[in-house]
Amino acid sequence: MILSVIIVNYNACYFLEQSLCSVRKSISSSEWLSAKGVSEIIVVDNYSTDQSREYLVPKFPEVEFIFNEQNTGYARANNLALRGANGKYILFLNPDTILTEESLSECLNFIESHPVAAALGVRMIDGAGRFLRESKRGIPFPWDAFCRLAGLSSLFPHSKLFSSYYQGFLPEHETNEVDVLSGAFLFIRKKILDEIGGFDEQFFMYAEDIDLSYRIIQAGYKNYYLASTSIIHFKGESTKKDLLYVNLFYRAMVQFIQKHFGSGLIVAILKAAIWTRNKLSVLALLFAGKLTPPAKNIKTYLLGDTVSISRIKKRIYMTGREIVTERKQAGELIFCEGENFSFKDILAEIQEIKSPVSIKIHAGGSESVVGSDSSKTLGEKIAL
Repeated sequence: MILSVIIVNYNACYFLEQSLCSVRKSISSSEWLSAKGVSEIIVVDNYSTDQSREYLVPKFPEVEFIFNEQNTGYARANNLALRGANGKYILFLNPDTILTEESLSECLNFIESHPVAAALGVRMIDGAGRFLRESKRGIPFPWDAFCRLAGLSSLFPHSKLFSSYYQGFLPEHETNEVDVLSGAFLFIRKKILDEIGGFDEQFFMYAEDIDLSYRIIQAGYKNYYLASTSIIHFKGESTKKDLLYVNLFYRAMVQFIQKHFGSGLIVAILKAAIWTRNKLSVLALLFAGKLTPPAKNIKTYLLGDTVSISRIKKRIYMTGREIVTERKQAGELIFCEGENFSFKDILAEIQEIKSPVSIKIHAGGSESVVGSDSSKTLGEKIAL
């Protein structure tokens, strides 16, 4: 078997539906993977309470679903699937991602032609078309972590001195060797995982991808950022900015520093800085207030596959949205994937949008619409 795709789901039912549709399309579009029995998809559900089992299992008979009886965390759930995976290559994928038709082929072409490559990630954009800097990162050595915590990496995004955390000195549209890959899309040789082990299960969520990437380098192998293909990562759904997220994220950063850099004055100062940043983030959340619910009279413009448009047009009126005939009138733009409008077309269109508009995606044949324009807000999903 060539490829095993592993996805951990936790209450991301409709986002996962769209993601699985895109994975299915990417597999069927690939000369490497279109033959029967050369790929597999494994979904581990971490005790979701959003009807994921009832909704998704009948729709994706080719997917192997594993349902945990509790939320075991991201690392442990991935390792559970990894133990039963049969692929030469493993793709760890978030449930709130959209692949393009050539994404998997591009990864296979690159890694097969670059024997030194142990793992690779791809260029990621969010639901509004913005490049996600975590597509390529550096090891958070104390200085690099400090620059990120102090905001220096944001002030000097292309500096090698101040922005090593996000490797901002490496061009977004060029393939390069990098230090750290994102767990949202991590394509890796199975034999490397057999040698160094999977994710470290002391990390419940966050930093486990940094840790794995670092261990790959420590073992003498190389990680690559592949710029020739892009995916969408709806960060607002998978990383909800609540108190639990904040505490888990900063705790994971401290765990990583303690594991790899031990103790000492510099590490102690950095740990103090992390906890200070944690408390400031908590205060910011407390003062931010609750999210305002979406307005009911939203003007919606549909673009894409004609069959998919006609299919959802009949049902979207039930959501209180008004369908308009000109894009400039819209407050919301729904891209409809199908036979004559691909996921690649959607990704290209999203990156060309300049005016403020809420963007959603509907995969052909699916029963939902999803979107998340910002990592600071929750993703929106519409069950049709």
